[in-house]
Order: sequence, then C-alpha cells, then structure tokens
Amino acid sequence: MENFLLKNIDNPNSADIAEYEQAGGYKNLSKALGIKPKDVLDEVKASGLRGRGGAGFPTGMKWTFATADPKFPKYLMCNADEGEPGTFKDRPILEKNPHLLIEGMAISGYALGAEYGHIYLRGEYPEAGDILNSAINQANEKNYLGENILGKGIKFKLSVHMGAGAYICGEETALIESIEGKKGQPRNKPPFPVNVGAWGMPTIVNNVETLSNVPYIIEIGGENYAKIGSSECPGPKLFSVSGCVNKPGVYELPMGTTLQDIIYNHAGGMRNGKKLKAVIPGGISTPVLPADAIDCAMDFVAMPKAGSMLGSGAVIVMDEDVCMVKVTYRALKFFEHESCGKCVPCREGTDWLRKILERIENGKGTQGDIELLSDVAGIMSGKTFCPLGDGAAGVVMGMIKHFRSEFEEHIKEGKCTF
Repeated sequence: MENFLLKNIDNPNSADIAEYEQAGGYKNLSKALGIKPKDVLDEVKASGLRGRGGAGFPTGMKWTFATADPKFPKYLMCNADEGEPGTFKDRPILEKNPHLLIEGMAISGYALGAEYGHIYLRGEYPEAGDILNSAINQANEKNYLGENILGKGIKFKLSVHMGAGAYICGEETALIESIEGKKGQPRNKPPFPVNVGAWGMPTIVNNVETLSNVPYIIEIGGENYAKIGSSECPGPKLFSVSGCVNKPGVYELPMGTTLQDIIYNHAGGMRNGKKLKAVIPGGISTPVLPADAIDCAMDFVAMPKAGSMLGSGAVIVMDEDVCMVKVTYRALKFFEHESCGKCVPCREGTDWLRKILERIENGKGTQGDIELLSDVAGIMSGKTFCPLGDGAAGVVMGMIKHFRSEFEEHIKEGKCTF
C-alpha cells in the first residue's frame, strides 16, 4: 500500500507549506468546500473510519451526534497528547507532515459546523509545538484557515494548546478540562462532549491520526477508503514498533495486518537472533500476548478475540531475556504516577499494585501475593472514571495469565533470575 499519512516525510522540508502544496496538499480542502457539509459527513460515514486514539469508535457516528445538536459554537479538538509508553505514531505527522493534520481539521471543521479548533499537544513535544504554530501561520497566510477560507465564506480558526505532561489529559474530558484552564481530571459521562463539551458547547475530540485520514477520504471517496484493510475496521493504520526488533519505527500499513507480519516482515524480526517471548500490541495499557498468539489481525474487532486490544497500535516487542515481573512493575510505577487521584479504585488500586510488585521484584514476595494482585486488579476493573484504572489492571491480569510462573519463581527464589 502506498503511504498517505507518511507521504513525503523523508523530504527535509516536508513541514513547509510550499512542499505540501507541491505534493497535492490542500486540494482536498478545496474539493470538500465545493460540496455540502452533509456530503463530507456522508463520505466519512461511508469510509468506516474509526478513531485511531485507542477506543476505535466510528468517527462518522460521533460527528453525527455533534451536528445534530443545535447549539453553537461547536468546537473541534485534536488530541495530540501522545503520552502512553511505547506510543509515538503521531509524532511523524506533527513534526514532518503538519499540514496534513491542518487540512484534515479544516475539512472536519467544515463538516461539523465548527469554527474553532484546538490542537492539544503533549508537553514533551516542544519541537512539534513550534512546527505546528509555524504551519498554522503559513496556512492562515495562504487563506486555508481564518475568517474566509479560500474565499468561500467559511470560518475556521486553529490554535495549539501545550499540555504539561499529564497522561490523564489524553482522556477526552480531562483534555477539555485542561483547555478550559482547570485541573486535568475526567468528567462524569453522560453528558458526553459531543453535546456538552468545551465551555458547555458541542465538542468533537479526535486523535491526530484520525483527523489526518480525512483528506484521504475526500480524495478517494468513502467507498474506496472502506476497501482498504479489514472490512470492519478499514483504512491505513500507523503502528509504532519498539523493543527487541531490528527495525523499530513507525509503519503505515493496512488495518488488519497481522502482528506477526509487523514484527517479522516490516520491523525486520528479532534483534540479535533472540527468541520472541511476548508482545504488548497496543501500548502499555493493553494486555500482553505470548509469542504463540501473534498470528492475529491488528484491528479493533479482531484483537479482543485474541485476548488483547489494538489501542493506539503501539507494538512493544520483548525477547527471551526480558523479565516480565520487572515489566509489570515498571508499568505500574507509570500508572501510579499518572493517576489523577479523582477516584478511589484507581488512586488506591495503582498504589497497592505497585507496592506488591515492588515487593516481589525486590525478592520480598510472599505466598498469596499473586492472588492479592489478581484481587486488587479485579476490584479496579470497570469501576473507575476513565480507562486508566482498567489499563493498569489489564496489564497485571494479562501478565499473570500468561507468565504466572515467573511471578512464582521470583517469590520462591527471592530474587529475579533474569
């Protein structure tokens, strides 16, 4: 499949608007403004595009909820808070192809009737912030953004909001709270942001990759887009591959490409001839899979059947020398640190899990610790304001399910044997 999302990024000047225009950039914005907003929405619905941030919710359906709400103004928020360990798929777009995102947001704003857009960027991407602000200024000068886009009487203003390094702000309502100047914590749902979002108005929150797919849908049409990849989850997908492989990086592949194909064909196989032991397929919040379970399609429907989730498509590969207890412990240190503290199951649960794992990792584990881990994780699951608690619990339960013997060995030997 020819790249679209990562097209032209090898060009050292790819972030410049002149290079983007030369490669066909902003032609799809002009095309979209030549049809009705409802027609653009219909193309997105026909495409079958699902949100690429992790949840996989049908984009066209989400947009329909917002456009049906009569309240104005409406807001379009781009979630660029890429803070989960192992996830770096959006970074090439933000730094190397920013005008693709800008074009996608302008088209989306037109379809939604949204006149204001905000890119919520993670605090650890300062270079991307400078690049995005420069690209937005260029787009304003060329009349692709602003009060009267391409002389069509369409208004869409875009700005960048820098986060402060809080993982929780990747959750859409916490993101909205942060943009409003409040503490980044998730809201109760319902009401949902599509009806009561930023400043009480209808708000659509989509991921960088999701919005960057919109120009491609306009270019080839929703029906043709739906033919790419798997039938239930169509389109191209960005996979960020890291860990014990020969060629880590970001790969644009059809949705539904198997995990085995990603590791052994695209990422060059295992480093130093080591054996594959385990894979976290969608970022640290998705359950681990053992080596014998990687012949599975990477999409939002197939992955739960394989025992995990697609998540953001962040593939973390581990070889035979990796200690799974240590991986679990480090993951829980992250979740404990990033818990916003709003709800008891997550605030207290992540702390409990981290302490138990620290005890086991340091050779002080006791009989019953594995059962205690399972009990605490089970109590947390499905009982938190946002998916952070579920992610932390899922990591622990997945590791115990597939690598229980390593936990038992740590407790029995009183040390790590790796």
